[in-house]
Amino acid sequence: MSATTAQPLTLEEFLKLPETKPASEYINGEIVQKPMPKGRHSRLQGKICAAVNQVAEDRRIAYAFPELRCSFGSRSIVPDVAVFQWTRIPFIVDGEVPDNFELPPDWTIEILSPEQKPNKVIGNILHCLKYGSRLGWFLDPDDFSILVFLPEQQPLLLQGKDSLPVLSEIELVLTVEQVFGWLKMGS
Repeated sequence: MSATTAQPLTLEEFLKLPETKPASEYINGEIVQKPMPKGRHSRLQGKICAAVNQVAEDRRIAYAFPELRCSFGSRSIVPDVAVFQWTRIPFIVDGEVPDNFELPPDWTIEILSPEQKPNKVIGNILHCLKYGSRLGWFLDPDDFSILVFLPEQQPLLLQGKDSLPVLSEIELVLTVEQVFGWLKMGS
């Protein structure tokens, strides 16, 4: 990740800039570009979205969005997965999904890439919790662990057969081992 701004911009000015690939985030007055997702990151992101959406979308409980820009509380971030309760998705008049989400996700999920600084990524999860997110996951594919964040609680470091907390309304049972098992495709 690299800071790309010499003179601080406001959040409003940042949001008027063209989107970048990979996405840039606005954190503490700086523009920080996320690293390009690689194989393990993409696989985990896709499987988490699919698992959540398989049990929650048809019943209109929640939806997991990959790489969705969420702007709130003086930051504009792009969680790897942003899960919104159905009733909190700010649908536009005709029932379509809007382009702009100016609220925190109910559940934010970040997958650490080798080029990222863990504390910056964790800082985004903590920012989400401060503004109303109910759950955060921080996946580290190098040590097969998931750091779980819940409001006003100590983080939980989960590994192996540990069960992962999900939003209470989503009927999904996963262990850390199952999540990282998704990385094995070739055998």
